[in-house]
Amino acid sequence: MNIPRFWREISSRYNLIAAKCPRCSKVYFPPRTVCRECHRASIGKMEKLKLKGTGTVISHTTVHEASKDFEMQVPYVMAIIEMDEGVRLTGQVIDCSTDDIKIGNRVKATFRKLGEDGKSGVIHYGYKFVPAK
Repeated sequence: MNIPRFWREISSRYNLIAAKCPRCSKVYFPPRTVCRECHRASIGKMEKLKLKGTGTVISHTTVHEASKDFEMQVPYVMAIIEMDEGVRLTGQVIDCSTDDIKIGNRVKATFRKLGEDGKSGVIHYGYKFVPAK
């Protein structure tokens, strides 16, 4: 099996996979092996949960001065998104004007190419958010 195919076949690579405690129903992203609330009672019992990918903007900021690798993208919006399952993620909001993003806006996750290791190497993807329609 070649390297790019190996990475594509890892389920958490192209899905938002969280962990849910079966005892208290707390959801964690990124996934954890032990619940912070239930401690030892959750060891070995945490369940995988695929997030629906939809959520609400809780807070946001527009970045005008970016680090070297992100200079081409300025200005761009970074937001804290509360997913429908209750967990909060930080991510970039794309495919809209920076003025269009408001607290309370509905968004959905999308996966975009972030970079690659050489011409025939592993392609790196990551999640970003777009306005929900």
